[in-house]
Amino acid sequence: MFWLSVVAAVVLYWRYNGPRPYPERLRLPAGFSVQLFATGVENARSLALGDSGTVFVGSRRAGNVYALPDTNRDGVADAVLTLARGLEMPTGVAFRDGALYVAEVSRILRLDSIESQLDDPPLPIVTYAELPRDIQHGWKFIAFGPDGYLYVPVGAPCNVCRVVENRYAAIFRMRPDGAERSVYARGVRNTVGFDWHPDTGHLWFGDNGRDLLGDDIPPDEINVATQVGLHFGFPKCFGSDVIDPDFGIEGDCAVSTPPVLDLPAHVAPVGLRFYTGTGFPESYQNALFLAEHGSWNRTRPVGYRLMVVRERDDSLASYEVFAEGWLGRRRAWGRPVDVLVMPDGAVLVSDDVADVIYRISYTP
Repeated sequence: MFWLSVVAAVVLYWRYNGPRPYPERLRLPAGFSVQLFATGVENARSLALGDSGTVFVGSRRAGNVYALPDTNRDGVADAVLTLARGLEMPTGVAFRDGALYVAEVSRILRLDSIESQLDDPPLPIVTYAELPRDIQHGWKFIAFGPDGYLYVPVGAPCNVCRVVENRYAAIFRMRPDGAERSVYARGVRNTVGFDWHPDTGHLWFGDNGRDLLGDDIPPDEINVATQVGLHFGFPKCFGSDVIDPDFGIEGDCAVSTPPVLDLPAHVAPVGLRFYTGTGFPESYQNALFLAEHGSWNRTRPVGYRLMVVRERDDSLASYEVFAEGWLGRRRAWGRPVDVLVMPDGAVLVSDDVADVIYRISYTP
């Protein structure tokens, strides 16, 4: 009886505390619902959409790249196909002209004609192999901009430090073949998500602030790059006015480009996308969905939620909770990572702890 009691206790513990998804625990505005688009997607991180509707998923610690076809368009993936294994933090994925681009720590890879070869994927072609090899903040979100260039960030190889200019703490862009690499934005500690405004074409990106200054400073950030060459403060300034105690002096925040939004410290903004679909109410058109991955070094955890940001003329209008519930009373059972707007107007959200992709839809 003793061992039966132990087994029962373990089963109950994992039922209510184990790393499994509980979409029914998520709270959303009226009219919205959430279901599982795919399960068993180990360490699901960045998302990209193919021309034929295939959802591609990168990972960080798993080292895998996945494909999730949904051939009958029923809002549930047909299968979880592993396209590549054993890569070095292949977090970032982007799709263009039939090819899937994958970002490792130091390389950009390309898998050609991938949607016609999901069951027997080709060997990747290396398009660029001169990125830094530093692991800290070395995982990358990537995306193609309206200009046709591939945007590739390189984070600071530290919590906070002086960095080699034009090598670290910047967002770069390059041709799809790796040519013409140049700096687009500087002073960016660690961005893990960005998107272009549907109307202005300006680049919006999150930036994770430094650690070890306490629970409430410095703020994380949402920034807007309205032109090439702006500097966003790292390592001297964080948020709108927090001068770094180790590397900053008075006046540093005045000469850097301020965020469009100071976020609470340690919420960890990662994936962000503008909503350009037609499945949500009109008030969500061009709104920015922001996945806050959640804190790891705060006394009381914060984040672990999906926010919606509305703006006018690159200025903040509102910053509100859209989906929450990943954070329980004792710990988080899931962590949202990236957001993807689907052709039918639904929104996918990846979760690298529960190993799933959620699908959020709206019914009037």
